Amino acid sequence: MTSRIAPEEFKAALAAVCTPVTVVTTACDGRPHGTTVSSFCSLSLDPPMVLVSLDKSSELLGLICQSRCYGVNVLARHQSAIAQTCARKGLDKFTGIGHEIVAGIPRISGASVWLQCRLAELVDGGDHVIVTGVVERAIREPAEPLMYHDRAFRALAALPA
Repeated sequence: MTSRIAPEEFKAALAAVCTPVTVVTTACDGRPHGTTVSSFCSLSLDPPMVLVSLDKSSELLGLICQSRCYGVNVLARHQSAIAQTCARKGLDKFTGIGHEIVAGIPRISGASVWLQCRLAELVDGGDHVIVTGVVERAIREPAEPLMYHDRAFRALAALPA
C-alpha cells in the first residue's frame, strides 16, 4: 500500500488535530514503565474497549505483550513535564513522578483519567501497532486534561454559553 502524500504534509495536517496527552504504562518485575502516546481513543462500549498506537520498536510494546495488561493515564493540564519525561527513551522515566501500582499497573498521581486495560488484540498499523484493550477499571479525577495541538501543549477552555 502506497500513498502520494509527503510525510511533512501529513504531519502538518495532523498537527491541527487536538489530542489528549496520555502515558501508557505497564510494570515488569515490579518496575514501572511507560511512554507518552498521542494516538489514543475509545473503541467500543460493549465491551468497553480503547486503543492506543505504539511504534513497532517501542520497548513498552514488548512489555505489554509479556504482562498482557496496561494502563492509560490521561494527563492533567499541569502535567506537561511528565509527558516530556515519558516521551524520552530510557528505563528510569518514573524517577520523581508520583505514582502507585494498582492491579500490577502504574497509575500516575494526579492524572485526569486512569484506565486499567487487559490486552485484547494487536493489529498491524504500518510502522506502528494498534493495541486494543478491554477496560476493566476507570477512574476519573476532577482535573482538566492536557491536550496537544499544533505541536504544543494546551488546556481546554469552555466556550461562552
